Amino acid sequence: MLTVTLVATFSAAAMWQQWRSVEVEAAERARVQSAWVLTGALDWSRLILREDARSGGADHLAEPWAVPLQEARLSTFLAADRNNNADTSAADGGVLQEAFLSGQIIDMQSRMNVMNLIDDGKVSEMELSAFGKLFDLLNLPQQELTLLADGLRLASLDPATDAGVGSFAPLLPQKVEQLSWLGLPQTTIDALLPFVTLLPVRTPVNLNTAPAEVIYAMVPTLKMNDATSLVTQRRFSHLNALSNASDRIPAMSGQLDSGRHSVVSRFFEVRGRLRLDQVVMQERSLLQRDGIDVKTLWRERGVLDAVGAIAPPAR
Repeated sequence: MLTVTLVATFSAAAMWQQWRSVEVEAAERARVQSAWVLTGALDWSRLILREDARSGGADHLAEPWAVPLQEARLSTFLAADRNNNADTSAADGGVLQEAFLSGQIIDMQSRMNVMNLIDDGKVSEMELSAFGKLFDLLNLPQQELTLLADGLRLASLDPATDAGVGSFAPLLPQKVEQLSWLGLPQTTIDALLPFVTLLPVRTPVNLNTAPAEVIYAMVPTLKMNDATSLVTQRRFSHLNALSNASDRIPAMSGQLDSGRHSVVSRFFEVRGRLRLDQVVMQERSLLQRDGIDVKTLWRERGVLDAVGAIAPPAR
């Protein structure tokens, strides 16, 4: 009996080790495959933006780049390519049969750039007023806007050249989610997420793609109903120039500045999502387009958790 027990124990341990090795290998294979698919999706997005730049003109929501890709089986894309030899058969164990891809391109200049608050090391009063309108609209405390502006000013200073910068100056955030570094509570960041962005340079707001809340905040005396009216009108005909906005909404006349308002964009965020069996992996990338040159500024990839937030894989 002792011998039988020992043999059964060793056999169970060996089977468990083998099962674990198979599971680890399968997970690693799925991770690598997902990474390659999402990289291909990013290259596809760069190509779309490059071709859009070749055609020129204003950037608006009726262009191909603005049409989101709804979740579709990955094998349907490969089936249209007669030159590929990928295994898409579920009966043969092809993983692509159960892979679903979705994604979208978002114009980041449809949002207010938080970095516009700082101009030459000082807080811009004009931009502070614009953000003040947005904070009032969202019922956010103005004290938090002051906290944000002061934190950005300190974080943007160079300790090597700017006197009075202490060693405890906050780090300069790279993404909106990192504004908590400056003391903003998470509830405020969540409220601001659809309307603000954080880009490396000062940028104007694209009136063709911005929501009504952003347009309202960016035009000093504009009322919310006028901003909503502009959004409704551009669905039928986009703006080819800033003067078109003044023609449609007389209240905007004399209040538009090419340094703060535009109808073209340079910065875009690409979001790709791949669902493979029970695992959902998402990638976010910030792209900068200068002419037909489209480069990637940063990429963030992770597995989605139960509430849909990105949980970076453990290293």
